[in-house]
This record gives sequence, C-alpha cells and structure tokens, in this order.
Amino acid sequence: MKPLERRDFIGGVAAAGLAATTLSGQTSAGGMIYRTLGSTGERVSAIGLGGFHIGQIKDEAESIRLMRSAVDRGLTFFDNSWDYNKGVSEVRMGKALKDGYRAKVFLMTKFDGRTKESAAQQIDESLARLGTDHVDLMQFHENIRLEDPDRFFAPGGAVEALVAARKAGKTRYIGFTGHKDPQVHLRMLQMADERGFRFDTLQMPLNVMDAHFRSFAKNVLPVLVQKKMGVLGMKSMGDKIILNSNTVKPIECLHYALNLPTSVVITGIDTMEILDQAFEAARTFKPMGKAQVDALLARTATAASKGEFELFKTTNRFDSTAQHPDWLGNAPAA
Repeated sequence: MKPLERRDFIGGVAAAGLAATTLSGQTSAGGMIYRTLGSTGERVSAIGLGGFHIGQIKDEAESIRLMRSAVDRGLTFFDNSWDYNKGVSEVRMGKALKDGYRAKVFLMTKFDGRTKESAAQQIDESLARLGTDHVDLMQFHENIRLEDPDRFFAPGGAVEALVAARKAGKTRYIGFTGHKDPQVHLRMLQMADERGFRFDTLQMPLNVMDAHFRSFAKNVLPVLVQKKMGVLGMKSMGDKIILNSNTVKPIECLHYALNLPTSVVITGIDTMEILDQAFEAARTFKPMGKAQVDALLARTATAASKGEFELFKTTNRFDSTAQHPDWLGNAPAA
C-alpha cells in the first residue's frame, strides 16, 4: 500500500468516521461489543483486559475476583505477558481461569526471547503459570528495534519456537506487538511477506495522540486492514499519561480506539470502577462521524505534536526488554 493510499485510508477511517462495524462484524450483548479477530473467525470482546495491571493489585484475591467478574459480564479477551510483574500477572490469571473460566476466554500472552531456545523456554513457563496446555494467541513481545524483525526471522530465531509451539498445540494463533515506531512494525510485516509467513494479529498503540505523532494508525493500520489481520489496540490512555494532558476523558479515549477498525482495545483494569468504565465505554459506543473525530483530534493536536504524552514512543520507560536485555537470549552464532 503506497503512502498516499495510507493517508487516504486513515482519512476515511478516523476523520470520516468509517464504522468499525463494517470491518469487524460488530455485534453486542449484555453491554459488551463483540468483533471478529481478523481472518481467524474468532469472536472476541472489543474490550480486552490488560494483564499488566492485574499483577499490580495488592490483594491477589481481589485481582481474581475482578477477572472473574469481567468474564461473568461478557469480557472474553485476556491479555498477558511472560514478563509482567515477574510472572505474577500470569500466575494470578491462571488462578482466575480455574473452575471452568478458561473455556470462556480467548487467552493471549507474549514472550521476549529473540532466540528459539529462549522463546521456547518462556512459552513453556507462561503455560505453566497460566495453568493451561495452550493459549489461543501467542505474541512476540516488544518489536521495538529495527533489528528485532531480523532476529525474529534469523536461523535459530524466535519464529522457529513459535512455529513449533503452534505445531505442538501450545498456541492456535501467532502475532507480534510493539509500541515504539511504525517503521519497525512495517519491517516485520515486509520480512514476513518475503518469507511467506503470516501473522494472525498485531498489537500497537492506537489513541487520540497517536494520530499526530509517529502514527501507527496512519502508517500500519491500513496495511493490517488490507491483510485482514486482527488489530489489537493498546495504550488508549497511555497508562493514564494521556489523561494528564487534560484534553480528553477516559471514555473518549476508548471510544476513539473503538472507532478505528480494531478487533480488540486492550485496557488496564485494576479496580471494579475501572471495569465499570470499560463496560460503559462499550455500552455507549456509537460509530463517530467526521465532525466528532475532527473535533476530538483538534483538541489533542498541540499536546500530541512532540510525543510528550506518548512516552512509550519517546523514552525507554516502557521498554522492559531494554531494561532487561538478558530476557532476549544470546544471538545465534554466525
């Protein structure tokens, strides 16, 4: 897809308010929206529960109660990662998914290893913590460096561990994530195309600030729609940092991300009040028209222009693999 076509696309989706329903087969029930996950045919809740914040809750029993309440109310997409809170997030989620809850959710987790050996080890550790023999989706975490796609596809790289895991029934679908720069995502997709490899999903920041600075929505989203991949939006509020700009409210942030052709908008939920907020956003969501989107983006334009409220793009504060390079594994010998 040429750059001009990408600009035309995002103008059609974000500025003109193209209904996400036309791209995601949206339905609703019990106050939750459900969409189709790319080409997988899977129906998932349009709001996903972020795994990181689950491990931040002081009381484990409260975190389990929160997760089960989310499922009971109709939230079906659960996000996690091998490195979240030193494994605490996965352990807690595994406990919450006992007693029949595992069958009610679409479970995703991520790994950091760049080598086949390190990735395979982390995948197995995640399954053990989660108390399951498989996840529905396994994703390559933090595709944030230009060399990450090269390491992923290198001989002895993480792609070999993922393919083996899928063959062994440890995961049904494969994706990748990243929050730093759209060009890194585009390189990963290009390298996959060159090798005849297909990703089922891609997870990236999609928020009211992103449209103005190093934009994933403008540069990557149209490619995903063209490929009919599952789009997982994250950082709709930038870990609440976007809210500190005093330009938008939480539900506006969620509505904007839902208005894009996202399959799921993953959001951090650490209290019942925040869970209620997520369901309220789903219940009240209506496709936004051009005037609404234009007005919302106009409010954020100045604050967003230099990336000051998207610190995951401009600092290493959110780069867990940069802070723990040992998680990546040693590069394969030449």
